[in-house]
Amino acid sequence: MSDDQLNLKIIKFIKETNRKEIQAILDELHPYDIAKLYKDLPRKHRYKFLLFLTIEQLAYLTSELGTKDQIDILHQLGVENSSKVMDLMDNDDLANLLHELGADNIENFLSRMKQEESQAVQNLMKYPPETAGRIMTNRYVWIPFHYTVQDVVDKLRSFAEIAETINYLYVIDDQKRLVGVISYRDLILARSDEKVADLMYSRVISVPATMDQEEVARVIERYDFLAVPVVEHDNVLVGIITVDDIVDVVISEANEDIEKLSAAGKAIDFDTKAWTAAFRRLPWLILLLIIGLLSGSIISGFEETLTKVVALAFFMPMIAGMTGNTGTQSLAVVVRGLITRELDKKTVLRLILREFGVGIIIGFTCGILIAGIAYVWQGNPVLGLVVGCSLLATLIIGTLAGTVIPLLLYKFNVDPAVASGPLITTINDILSLLIYFGIASVFISYLV
Repeated sequence: MSDDQLNLKIIKFIKETNRKEIQAILDELHPYDIAKLYKDLPRKHRYKFLLFLTIEQLAYLTSELGTKDQIDILHQLGVENSSKVMDLMDNDDLANLLHELGADNIENFLSRMKQEESQAVQNLMKYPPETAGRIMTNRYVWIPFHYTVQDVVDKLRSFAEIAETINYLYVIDDQKRLVGVISYRDLILARSDEKVADLMYSRVISVPATMDQEEVARVIERYDFLAVPVVEHDNVLVGIITVDDIVDVVISEANEDIEKLSAAGKAIDFDTKAWTAAFRRLPWLILLLIIGLLSGSIISGFEETLTKVVALAFFMPMIAGMTGNTGTQSLAVVVRGLITRELDKKTVLRLILREFGVGIIIGFTCGILIAGIAYVWQGNPVLGLVVGCSLLATLIIGTLAGTVIPLLLYKFNVDPAVASGPLITTINDILSLLIYFGIASVFISYLV
């Protein structure tokens, strides 16, 4: 059945108030598909559709939607039903949702939730956004180190339904300090009377609650974990972060970097209004426009050179464009590398030397090619020399600028993606024109 056919069926059953048929369809759908179905419904049918869902289905649906739609659903359901839904949502998702609400709304919703769930969410909200503490969950299974395998199995039977994952079982001591980890596989293979302390791995990879979420993603990627424990001072276990949350983090951070690389500012998607999208892009573009005026002043400063050798103007766009392109390529390489690599002086030096070598190779290749074209076109070897040398120098400088600028920003704890493509391109335009006209002015007597 296609999505359109499914939507038509649901609308038909909504109009007929046929709860049984709607539930029969929903029972076969994944939470993501229920959320997509809700989004695809005409707005006038959405609220009625919510009335046919169980509290569990409403919780699944809400968890799969964006913040704007989540808030919309909570307001439609009212405080009482919303609180029941929030009791069933993952606490890390709920903490991010409540962060977007006003203080009065937060207090109103939390006061009607179950005390245990409300307290867990409040604990998560104490941590800064985009840290391990904010994206962790308290729905995991921990076991005391003195348990036997049979004790663990008995506990799993009681807590498996509420645990987000049971791939790993975390072992704690009497002070709730993380002392070990045991896999579900090892547990199954062990004898029922064996002690957890004898089976566990005592070398546990964990992350502090204050660690940036990007760093957490690196840890999970590095060790191929499905989950990683989160600890506070004295190694006290406070939660875990699962790989599905990290996938969300990676996508979010990638989108954020793309926005910065394109100088688009805050998030702009297919649903963003034209006025909103324009105003989010304008600040960067106005800044780049002002910087770009320097390019015009450079050209006017070399007006006499251009007047004497009009052919120089033909190669201006090519020189500036190639420099900006190679700078943007280097920038993309560096920003992508910073996500997956730890930097030290040796790595940075090797990267800069590598990109310097790349600039020389590209510069010589393109420089010789364009010098030959200029010579054949104008029959003047000096013009070919000027254009070829200019392109060689500007490509080397453009490559180094695209490498060094994001590294410097990273050194000073500024997101390197701020060194956006348009910014690098604008800076390289100015440098390339200065070099181009500077070299042309030196050889002007041989060009006329």
